[in-house]
Amino acid sequence: MIKAADLPETLSVFPLPGALLLPRARLPLHIFEPRYLAMLDDALKTPERLIGMVAPNEVPGREGPGLHMIGCAGRITQFSETDDNRYLITLSGVSRFRILSEVEGFTPYRRCHVSWDGFDRDLGRGEKDSAFQRPAFMDLLRRYFEQLELSTDWETLKEADDELLINSLSMLLDFTAEDKQALLEAPSLSTRRETLITLLEFALRGGTGEDLIQ
Repeated sequence: MIKAADLPETLSVFPLPGALLLPRARLPLHIFEPRYLAMLDDALKTPERLIGMVAPNEVPGREGPGLHMIGCAGRITQFSETDDNRYLITLSGVSRFRILSEVEGFTPYRRCHVSWDGFDRDLGRGEKDSAFQRPAFMDLLRRYFEQLELSTDWETLKEADDELLINSLSMLLDFTAEDKQALLEAPSLSTRRETLITLLEFALRGGTGEDLIQ
């Protein structure tokens, strides 16, 4: 397990639209662009093997790196190389970070000075959500899946612990980039669950401002 003292002050970042990584969750990635192949090779040479996932935040006319300020670092825990020099990797979420500034350098990929302050709970063994009402949540989730004509392994969802269930759904469901960023920035598992419920209810209302389902 990576400790706070192992977290670097400078981190390679991978801006990827629509991707969300959360602490203690896993994100599979397909790496093929030369600059990100170089990033991967360099990350594998370090003891921590960390890559920072961060969402682009391009706003015309606004100065800055064009990135959201909060991302999540993942440790490369699985990787395989294909015959045509591409990589299939899995990142395991370690901790969120805040971008302080972008590093000016000669690497083909982007690097940032980061702060890990305020995300101490990310390095723990897992969060609990004592207020989580699973039966009501599963009913809401089932209505959401039926409305969008989605299928899933309901037995696996029922058996998943609270954090795995909430974080996996936050990562996998088709929310907007801003909604995913809100899920990432939620300060606790209970807050993320509340945000997720709001997004599911909003979708069931067809994206209107009507009263949410109780």
